[in-house]
Amino acid sequence: MPVIAVANPKGGAGKSTTTLVLATTLARQGASVTILDCDRNQPIAGWRAGGSQNPVIVDSATDEESFKQKLDEHRRLRQFVFVDLEGTASRLMSRALFRAHLVIIPIQASPTDAELAARAIHLIKDEGDAFDKTIPFRVLFTRTSPQIPTKLEKAIIKQLQAGSIPQFKSHLNERAAFKSMFFHQLDLQELDPAEVNGLPQARDNALRLTEELVDIVIEKEAAE
Repeated sequence: MPVIAVANPKGGAGKSTTTLVLATTLARQGASVTILDCDRNQPIAGWRAGGSQNPVIVDSATDEESFKQKLDEHRRLRQFVFVDLEGTASRLMSRALFRAHLVIIPIQASPTDAELAARAIHLIKDEGDAFDKTIPFRVLFTRTSPQIPTKLEKAIIKQLQAGSIPQFKSHLNERAAFKSMFFHQLDLQELDPAEVNGLPQARDNALRLTEELVDIVIEKEAAE
């Protein structure tokens, strides 16, 4: 089953939010999904400790040995396994990248994020070269405006396109609902529209991004 790693050396790029939004949306649609929380701060494990009835499984794996064992176990049982990786390079990250069918690199539209995304891409390519394999990846813009892209955002997108860097067409927009998932420890369908602004738009954003992810996975599997 597909292993989807979410990685970026920079903290605050939206790794955990991206992972939680995609995984819980897939689980709501009926897929069997596991998240391996490999971040030592355990943000997604903390979310799972709340009252959400979303069926996604969250398992902690903060060291190399537990990661390998748990990944193998969940891959046999689940349709999708997401790996929320810590920012720093490590043997655990190396193992996750090697086993990933797709690596998502979340970035905000800033020069610093773009630079660190480039480092993540080099790390992915180096890992693939070491084992003579290609590790697919996609850059995902996070916290973007749902209305009008900034000039800086357009410039960074154009720069990535010029370098033939694959990107998601959909972005994970700046929405209060995505932050509220962690605060209330609920998924998007469980949040109260009376308490969270822009919830219908956030749900639509999550669905479009998830559909694009599924299309990428299906296309890759068909090509193999």
